[in-house]
Amino acid sequence: MANETSNERKNFALGKENLKLLLIGFVIIILGFVLMAGGGSTDPKVFDESIFSFRRITLAPIVVLIGFGFEIYAIMKKPKE
Repeated sequence: MANETSNERKNFALGKENLKLLLIGFVIIILGFVLMAGGGSTDPKVFDESIFSFRRITLAPIVVLIGFGFEIYAIMKKPKE
């Protein structure tokens, strides 16, 4: 029974470092979506210009793309033997 468990861990596709990198990438993506949030108006008849701020239109999508790129790197990185 113990040998089966150790064999399963050896055959796992991603190592511990890869999983940490995946978690970091996930946090970066969430941060990008948090940066996109907000900017709404409390009154639906009043238009709020803050929805077109640099943070929401430029910075947040770049952060999300960096997060996805980091995720691809984390998956493709060879785990240490």
